[in-house]
Formats: sequence, structure tokens, C-alpha cells
Amino acid sequence: MATLYLVSTPIGNLSDLSARAAHVLGEVERIFAEDTRRTGKLLRHLGVETPLTSLHRHNEAARAGSVLQCLESGRDAAVVSDAGTPLVSDPGARVVDAALEAGHDVVPVPGASAILAALVGSGLPANRFAFLGFAPRKGRERRALVRRVAHSRETTVLFEAPGRLCRLLIDLEHACGPDRRVAVAREMTKLHEEFVRGTLAEARAHFAERAPRGEVTLVLDRSPGDEPDESAARELAVELLAGGARPSEAARELVARCGVSRNRSYRIVHSTVARRRSETEQTRPAG
Repeated sequence: MATLYLVSTPIGNLSDLSARAAHVLGEVERIFAEDTRRTGKLLRHLGVETPLTSLHRHNEAARAGSVLQCLESGRDAAVVSDAGTPLVSDPGARVVDAALEAGHDVVPVPGASAILAALVGSGLPANRFAFLGFAPRKGRERRALVRRVAHSRETTVLFEAPGRLCRLLIDLEHACGPDRRVAVAREMTKLHEEFVRGTLAEARAHFAERAPRGEVTLVLDRSPGDEPDESAARELAVELLAGGARPSEAARELVARCGVSRNRSYRIVHSTVARRRSETEQTRPAG
């Protein structure tokens, strides 16, 4: 069986490409790249002439067949994203699933990651963290994410587009309070790299005066408060289930709206379901 390599590429500084990654990119039969123009520049820098094929979010489902065709002919292939580690807020998951299902090896080639670079450079706790990708732009999903960050007992890492950064900082400040610590990393490893460390209020004021440019990663400190109130979560579970929500939906709402852990939310919901069932059976007429 052939091997599909998931190759991490630099997030800015070309010197961050590992020797192993350069070797793999030069040895595989074909490279499937999110942006062939950007990856082409990297290959020219390396002096590598491996053929490139596009693999982005609009054609990934159709392109999976091309990847399998390459692998099934016994030839290794590689997947790369625009920058950093493939599949992390980037395409590639469908291709990996197809390769594994067909019995091929899938091998990661570690390297640069904007998530880890921002986390370790933030000055915030890095022993436990959650990466939540790009913030939803609006609506219920955005409100749920902001609430989750506000109650999180772990450091949170987010991606955001520069044009939407100020709006996100305002929303987070309203939910978390102005004194929650944050680090905003911009253009990491590049010439104009910037880390803005401080409170949400300070970061919001900074970027209100200086419009952000380039790739942006936010790192939010965990909630300084006590453990979430389980009684409030139980009351919400009763309300949601009575309103017709499925247990899985109710559990997700408890995580988002009450800040309880996923495991605890499922325990609360299932105990509530069991209690309601027991109460129903007790009130049912005998016979």
C-alpha cells in the first residue's frame, strides 16, 4: 500500500520547513495543495519539481478519487494547506477518511502550527487548551461560542479574519468582562509579526486605533470564576427537554449556555430524562 503524507508547511518564514518535510515533498509522486500558486513558490524555493494538483474546500469531495487513484497505483502522495498543518481549519479530512478506508497509510509530517505558536507565545496557561477554529459570523452559533469562551476552564485559541477582529473583541469583552486576559498574534514568523498582550479592553482599544492586517490568532485566558452552577444547568435541562429538545441537543446547550463540561452535561441530561420517565410512570393509572 502507498502512503498519504500530511505535510506541515511554514506559516510565514520559509526556514521553518523541516528537513523531513522538504524530503517528502521532493519524493512523493504528487502534491495535493490548497493553493497551488502558494505551494508552487515553496517548491521553487526548495528546487522541487513534484507535480501539483489543487485540493480545496470546493473540490475536495471530487478530488478524493484522484488521490486514491494515485495511492492505488502504488505511488505516495502528499497533502498540504496554504500554511501550517493540513486539516486544521483547512481541507483534507475527506481525503484522509477515503485513504484510510481503502487501507492506505496516512502519515503526518509535523511542523509549523499557528495554534501552538500563538499559544506558547501568549503568556497564558498552555497546559490545557481548546482550539475552536474561526468564530461563526453571527446568530445562535456565534452567541454559543462566545458563551463557551466566557465560561471555559481552559485557555481558548481562535482564528479570525482581520476585518472581523474588532467585532469579535467587542463581543468577547461583553461576555467575558473587560479584564479577561488575551493575546492577539498577528503575522507570526513574518517580518511584521506582532503580539498584543493584555486585557480584552486593551486589545480592543489597540486595534480600534490600528486596523489589523494579515493572519490573526487569538488566545483567551480561562475563566477565573468558580465551577459552573450545576443547579442552573439542571433547570435548563428540564426546560429544554420539556420543550421537545432531544437529549443530545439539550446536552450541547448546557455546554454552551451554562459552561458545564461535556461529560457533566450528558450526565445531567440523562438523569433528568430518567427522573421524568420515573415521574411519568408513577402518575400513570394502574391496570
